[in-house]
Amino acid sequence: MTSIDDLFKKPALPGSKRKLEPDRDPSIYKSMKVHVNRDVKGKGRATAEDEDGGNDPPGVEAIPEYPPVELDDDDEDGRFFGGGITKDTAEILDFIEERDGGDSAPEEINSVWLRKMALGFEKRISQNAELRAKFEEDPEKFMGSEADLDSDIKALSILSEHSELYVEFARLGCVNSLVTLLSHENTDITIDVMEVIAELTGEDVEAEQGQWDALVNAMLEADLLDLLTQNLSRFNESNESDKAGVYHALTVLENLASQQSISEMIAQQTSVMSWLLGRIKVRESPVTQNKQYAAEVLAILLQSSVVNRKRLADIDGVDTLLQLLSSYRKRDPLKGSGEEEFVENVFDCLTCVVQEVEGKRIFVVAEGVELCLIMLREGRMSKPRALRLLDHAVGGPNGVEMCERLVEAAGLKTVFGMFMKKQDSKTIEHLLGIFAALLRNLPADSAGRIRTLAKFVEKDYEKLVKLVSLRRDSSLKVSTIDEEIEQEKASMDAEVQGDLSDTWFSRRLDAGLFCLQMIDVILAWLIAEDDGAKNRVQGIFADRGEDLSLIKATLEEQARITTEGESVDGDVDFTMKDILSTLIQFL
Repeated sequence: MTSIDDLFKKPALPGSKRKLEPDRDPSIYKSMKVHVNRDVKGKGRATAEDEDGGNDPPGVEAIPEYPPVELDDDDEDGRFFGGGITKDTAEILDFIEERDGGDSAPEEINSVWLRKMALGFEKRISQNAELRAKFEEDPEKFMGSEADLDSDIKALSILSEHSELYVEFARLGCVNSLVTLLSHENTDITIDVMEVIAELTGEDVEAEQGQWDALVNAMLEADLLDLLTQNLSRFNESNESDKAGVYHALTVLENLASQQSISEMIAQQTSVMSWLLGRIKVRESPVTQNKQYAAEVLAILLQSSVVNRKRLADIDGVDTLLQLLSSYRKRDPLKGSGEEEFVENVFDCLTCVVQEVEGKRIFVVAEGVELCLIMLREGRMSKPRALRLLDHAVGGPNGVEMCERLVEAAGLKTVFGMFMKKQDSKTIEHLLGIFAALLRNLPADSAGRIRTLAKFVEKDYEKLVKLVSLRRDSSLKVSTIDEEIEQEKASMDAEVQGDLSDTWFSRRLDAGLFCLQMIDVILAWLIAEDDGAKNRVQGIFADRGEDLSLIKATLEEQARITTEGESVDGDVDFTMKDILSTLIQFL
């Protein structure tokens, strides 16, 4: 069974930083095409060129086009030179421009600039607040100050390129003032604040951990999380600007959730998780960017936090997620679409939650096992995701009830049928994880365990034969990597070898060690419980001059590196190390 962290290790894509996708009505471009040349601050010129020539209304005579006037640089009087000014005037203006340009230099972004900016920013906020209070019934009187404040807010984004100023920025109190603006009456101001906060805390910022912490801690002290939550409920996504506001709020949450402690604050101290569940339940066709993003942020919150997974189970999140997935039992989302990514994220959320005892319990009650089995039999895009989910659901010492339900729901026929067909390595890995969990968790002499053992025995032990075949393939790959590692060790001293031990172990796992270990655990269980299975395995091994010592060696290595302690509802259970030690005695 793959680890939870592995579920989210997706390859980085070029330009993977999420961008807001603007919605535009193409009809507004019907009569003209606008070319906009903008600099980094968004300032620029726009030119329009007519694209619908000859479409004048009936009865209206088209205005004749006059030939262009050719201006002669040698015009005697110098009139209309350039833009309608005389040649002498143009020369004077050019001289003034060159002189001014030569004396001015780009303003340096440093602590002096920051203090100056902070003073001006605070004045803008105070001025706007005073004018709003004084002319509450006459917006025209304070709209100018609002525009100035908005410009100053946007200008703060330059700090994302100067993270060395984050600590000073927080110390000056500007962070508190910026976050407080999230409660501004004008939602345009609020949305711009969110966008700037998203930029300052984003993964693209080359900030040291201490700098990032100073900025974010100041934001949290200013009640950032509560203000974000309030605005999520305040926005109406039928409005384009509010839709952008939701997007920027989700970006901030994603950035903050990179720290586990803050991720748990978001889930435990706010209603964000409930809002996310509500947002992904909204019916949309096609699935919008914000719905997909909400599912992704929810998956991120669950990825590395046990308490967050328990929190989701407590607010009926498991049932909600299963309902969302039920519509994809036989229907596939469009490949490469936002809906496909949305479904992936919902599967990721459930895969995290079923790691916990309460999540497993609710999953069984909500018929999650049955839904997964339907997807395995009839699904297409959902099939490998459902298999991965089932692998994680039945795993661990708390998976007894889940394993029993799998047997009761006629799941053995489904998973063993898949095993006997040609499958990719990931599918085989998940199937082996399910088999190992069944043998570990089903009670001795129970009907479920007897039925499981019978599946391995039936048809002249064909499943055992395939297991041994897979074992030989994995063993060969691991042996090849082991030889490479031994060659590398020959030229290294003990200290360097110690530093590389984790890297080498990871390479062995990637080569097939994990599958090899699971296969040998399954074979050991079968050898311990069925004499016929033991004789058959010994016979297959003997064909190549091998014996059960190979399985024993794998289990002994696994026992040496297994250190986890497991418990069920507070009672100490047999650890994996104890199980391995017992199985070794039967080899």
